[in-house]
Amino acid sequence: MTVKAITGESVELTAPLTGSGYSISGCSGGGVTSSHGGGGVSLKCDRGTVATVNKAMTLEVLRTKASAAVLRIEPAD
Repeated sequence: MTVKAITGESVELTAPLTGSGYSISGCSGGGVTSSHGGGGVSLKCDRGTVATVNKAMTLEVLRTKASAAVLRIEPAD
């Protein structure tokens, strides 16, 4: 994952995709995949949000400042 922008309230991220599909819950976002895999996804997550990506990973925005953010990334249960 790559952090693209941080505001006082949210974090914008991008991530490559290796499979033929994706799912996001908890954050706004979207992306593109090809029939052969590949592509990418963009996420915008507000502070306090816990998002699930592909039912495999959770991402929580713990704190944000103007130029820094603390994220917790864990395997999904």
